[in-house]
Amino acid sequence: MTLHKEIEFGWFLPTSGDGKYVGVAPEREATLAYLIQVAQMAEQSGFGFVLIPTGGACLDAWVVGSAVMSHTTTLRPLVAVRPGLVAPVLAARMGAALDVLSGGRAMINVVTGSSVQDLEELGDPLAHAHDERYERAREYVEVMQQAWTQTDVLSASEFADTANARSVKEKALYQGKYYQFNRPVSSPLTIQKPHPPFYLGGSSPVAKRLAVECADTYLMWGEPHDWIREQIAEIETVRSAYKEETGVDRPLNYGLRAQVLVRDTEEAAWAAAWECISKVSPEAIEQAQAAFAKTDATNQQRQNDLRELSKKQQFVVGPNLWTGLSLVRSGGAILIVGTADQVADRLVEYAELGISSFILSGYPHLEEAETFGQAALPLFHAKWQQKLALAEASSLSSH
Repeated sequence: MTLHKEIEFGWFLPTSGDGKYVGVAPEREATLAYLIQVAQMAEQSGFGFVLIPTGGACLDAWVVGSAVMSHTTTLRPLVAVRPGLVAPVLAARMGAALDVLSGGRAMINVVTGSSVQDLEELGDPLAHAHDERYERAREYVEVMQQAWTQTDVLSASEFADTANARSVKEKALYQGKYYQFNRPVSSPLTIQKPHPPFYLGGSSPVAKRLAVECADTYLMWGEPHDWIREQIAEIETVRSAYKEETGVDRPLNYGLRAQVLVRDTEEAAWAAAWECISKVSPEAIEQAQAAFAKTDATNQQRQNDLRELSKKQQFVVGPNLWTGLSLVRSGGAILIVGTADQVADRLVEYAELGISSFILSGYPHLEEAETFGQAALPLFHAKWQQKLALAEASSLSSH
């Protein structure tokens, strides 16, 4: 796989609270002042964007994204759209407004699920229909894209007076299974052309197909390098099939969501990792794992499998890779543990597999953003430039 010249790094905003310990009540509330502080630290530490989570106890991603955007200058908010819960044209207009007001910084994360309980609480009629949610999401993204790119369709008065109004009208119609729109148009125009980028995750076959069709970046939760290599190979097969069917070869980037913990020594890093879950009771662990087992999300099932496979190895699944957080934390819970040099090396290995976007986090998010940004991020960039130089030299010598 060709090495990416540009690797982007994102951080995470803890919109349900923050602290040093995982699996217990947060020590710090997700106040506006604190979230702005984390966002500004991420920007100062060299991160290009922040993932703003959704679902459960999280504050609304769009509200938070708007707030932190107004207190940063380059940091990009990656906000979630929830197909089926907000009308797609309205979501497109919200995204366009965020893009304009931020000076072209908006990024869109398509979240098709969450927990079944969360979807039920939100009144999603497809809460128990995993594959249908992706089918609906496909239409949702298509409507958003059309709304962002069809603003040159004739105005109402021009439409009425045009001889070929019928063909214009047919072009402007969107007729799907879940959505039907006449002239889905967004106002204002987005600054980014043709529109803000879409990020999408999910390990099921339908998720991978949707990513190939609609996404700019396909997100994976942290897993051992071999597992990520297999996932990328699977989606490349889907890309090849899609190209054969349609004749369209859409570019697709790969992203990784993981936790990081950097300390001066490896021993100190491992001690800090175990400290993160030191306050969780056995009862809380049992309850968390019972909840995780009920998921219909393939991503979470893979995290569950990884945790069970690694129990006898103290949750170590590779050099500097630890799944201990997944005892009580749902989602992408793999933790990259070690010195700045070790953590940078593991990230370089992921980048060599094809990862060009990293979304990282650590506990607490304010201090860990600064630690990673000062110690590990410059090392990663230096190591990656060396890899690129070696690859270029090898390419020139072969010719």
